Amino acid sequence: MFSNHSAPAASRRRPFWATRRPRTAVTVIAAAATFTAAALAAAELPESISAPGETLIVTIHAEGAQVYECKDTAGQLAWQFREPIATLLIDGKTVGRHFAGPSWELDDGSAVAGKVVGRAAGASKADIPLLKLAASPQRDRGMLAGATTIQRLNTRGGTADGPCESMGAMLSVPYAADYAFYRKARATGIAGALRLADATDNRASAPGTAANTKPGVPSNVKTANENKAPLGNKVDEPCTSRHCTPHDHHHQH
Repeated sequence: MFSNHSAPAASRRRPFWATRRPRTAVTVIAAAATFTAAALAAAELPESISAPGETLIVTIHAEGAQVYECKDTAGQLAWQFREPIATLLIDGKTVGRHFAGPSWELDDGSAVAGKVVGRAAGASKADIPLLKLAASPQRDRGMLAGATTIQRLNTRGGTADGPCESMGAMLSVPYAADYAFYRKARATGIAGALRLADATDNRASAPGTAANTKPGVPSNVKTANENKAPLGNKVDEPCTSRHCTPHDHHHQH
């Protein structure tokens, strides 16, 4: 007999394109792509500003101005760099500020100062140079607490152009850049764990002998207590109790 009732919804199979896939795989793929892109970018950097053997903490975008002051240089007035003033952004959200020092301060309480140790030319003459700075954390908390190196990358604008006519005059030139913060690479702990496991295996005794092994005594040598016969049935004493068993001297050796 045929039934007019349709099959229960639970028995209906979804098409393959409608099947839900775990987000974990997507997250892992995205993370792998991020690290791959970072590795490729690092490989393309000039050696003078590279940070070999260090681990990237975060890259923060900056939008602001490079401030110059008109000063006398060798008898001529020229623009001299004074300080940066910029807003620090991650995904378009303000997370801190960049100011004289040079210094970087984040909303999480972390702060770091930098000292230039390397430089490379920007993409054009109008772009300020790329930099490598030795980082000095100013506080022991927040994202930048362990920073050791800072890179200024992807610079746009910021170079002073034009005559400087009045001593003490100020000039603000808009610029943008990315600041990459690094820390010293840490051991993963896997190698240490493997060494510990190997050492433990080497110290372990062979099965069946560990219980009889005593410090300083070879495993094939029995101690005095182990050579003794059971109480009440000693080899060197006659059997005088009804609880002991007479020895058969033909089976003692």
